[in-house]
Amino acid sequence: QVQLVESGGGLVQAGGSLRLSCAASGSISINAMGWYRQAPGKQRESVASISSGGNTNYTDSVKGRFTISRDTAKRTVYLQMNSLKPEDTAAYYCHVLIEPVRGILYPRWGQGTQVTVSS
Repeated sequence: QVQLVESGGGLVQAGGSLRLSCAASGSISINAMGWYRQAPGKQRESVASISSGGNTNYTDSVKGRFTISRDTAKRTVYLQMNSLKPEDTAAYYCHVLIEPVRGILYPRWGQGTQVTVSS
């Protein structure tokens, strides 16, 4: 089993920064890792992802402000969020694809961490 433990959320003023972390327990191989967010009344959306090879993708609204990275040895993914805006306020969820058998992928979700940006 793989459990995801997130940390780093909180309350910050507009223009500030936060760093989210998500550590995966266990020893099952992990493929891609990423972050989603969900604001009240809105659908959950992908914020950023990073492949096992280190390729990254970002939603347009965070490009140039957020940086995703991973430490494979620590089975941890990070999201550095700079120049935060009130519209970034949401619950942020860690998302990973575990690969117990080569080529077979299963999604796993973290419990979510709240990010609130005040204007």
